[in-house]
Amino acid sequence: MLRIQNINSYYGLAHVLKNVSLHINRGETVTLIGANGAGKTTLLRSISGLQAIRGGKVFFEGKEITQVPVEKKVHMGIAQVPEGRQIFWPMTVFENLEMGGFLVYKMHGRRQLIATIEEMFDVFPVLRNRRKQYAGSLSGGEQQMLAIAMALMLRPRLLLLDEPSMGLAPLIVREIFQILGRLKKENDLTVLLVEQNARVALNFADRGYVMETGRIILEDSASALLANQEVKRAYLGRDQKEIWE
Repeated sequence: MLRIQNINSYYGLAHVLKNVSLHINRGETVTLIGANGAGKTTLLRSISGLQAIRGGKVFFEGKEITQVPVEKKVHMGIAQVPEGRQIFWPMTVFENLEMGGFLVYKMHGRRQLIATIEEMFDVFPVLRNRRKQYAGSLSGGEQQMLAIAMALMLRPRLLLLDEPSMGLAPLIVREIFQILGRLKKENDLTVLLVEQNARVALNFADRGYVMETGRIILEDSASALLANQEVKRAYLGRDQKEIWE
């Protein structure tokens, strides 16, 4: 579904992504793990079009999309849940979902928009109870659910998830990943996941890539990476507790 060939990206003079290549098959969940500053978020932004690419190519469903604008990539079925739960704080939960569903409204009208919002309330029942509440007053976990729901309003085929567990309690993280797991099975959703908790990410994913200073240094199945001694030493420390137990 997604293929990246030797892409390079810069922030000013800083060379952040250095000939990065990877692929994701349809229906697969692939995770990127690595230290802060390795380039993981920049890679997601480069795929979605939020970060300029200087060299290399990106293909989605067989078509090159390297220089395709962000809005067209959204139309094609690529949605990103950015790091930091970037929701509209002064707006209600319902209004945030309306904003997330702008394509649904544009293409199918308000009736379908409302139906899609109701689907999101079925996926995240807590949001139904908060529908008239301002997004800025939600708990961290509820805000993360809202951010994911807004992306899902676009009915994406590829979901780019950036640090969904950041700042959340383990029980909330577990709940969010359980919901994502159900969505994967029910909707044949393809996911590229950046996650600070490498153990959580590798338990959720099918395959993983390890990034270091802007380069992919290792690729393997998630189970093999979990058992890899170098990965264990670098990314699976004692402080990263298993949330599935």
